[in-house]
Amino acid sequence: MCGRSSLTKTEKELEQRFNATFYSEDLEQYNPLPNYNVAPSHIMPIITQSDREHFQPMRWGFIPPWAKDEKVGFKKINARVETLLEKNTFKKAVSDKRCLVPSDGFYEWKKKQSGKQAFRIQKKDSSLFCYAGLWSKWISPEGDEIFSFTVITQAPNKLVEDIHDRMPVILTKEQEDLWLSEELSPENLIEILEPFPVEELQAFPVSNKVNSVKNNDASLIERIVEPPDVSVLTLF
Repeated sequence: MCGRSSLTKTEKELEQRFNATFYSEDLEQYNPLPNYNVAPSHIMPIITQSDREHFQPMRWGFIPPWAKDEKVGFKKINARVETLLEKNTFKKAVSDKRCLVPSDGFYEWKKKQSGKQAFRIQKKDSSLFCYAGLWSKWISPEGDEIFSFTVITQAPNKLVEDIHDRMPVILTKEQEDLWLSEELSPENLIEILEPFPVEELQAFPVSNKVNSVKNNDASLIERIVEPPDVSVLTLF
């Protein structure tokens, strides 16, 4: 599961990287950037296949159009690539509700005998990238529109597998265009979602302050010395 991410770049950097702009009225609708601790329910800038030239604010946590309650989004922050075309929740969205989810890193927790240690995974040059995502428009009983998204996950590459058994689908620039393309079938789209090249990523331990969404500052992305697993130390 990918349940914590980051987007520490400015709006200008986002616009330059993705060749898209913000609608001026949307700039105050999502969590302020930089955001060092993006969590489910946060509103973040998304690019959809229906409007590749603009960022749109959406809530992390997919709310299907047929949902009776928006709280279902908390259970659908991720979508497994292996079952995208089988799950009614996501099957139709693969056809016409695909999106790019900008990021510059994500967090996973490595299980150790003495507890869990937070790790940050990012590109070696710390640059922006994006996850493959799906989005939805849900209308509440009161008539309010809520736009939401989910991050697609897959089996980990060689770097991440030592930390966690899943990782988000990170797209190369070529895959970004294909993911938003109208020319490929859903089956062909799934085939392009391969684990991101190991040689372009790095992973390192960070402070477990990231465990709390209340913490949100630059110290969360700083490398620390990984604490020893004290439970396996032996006294002589």
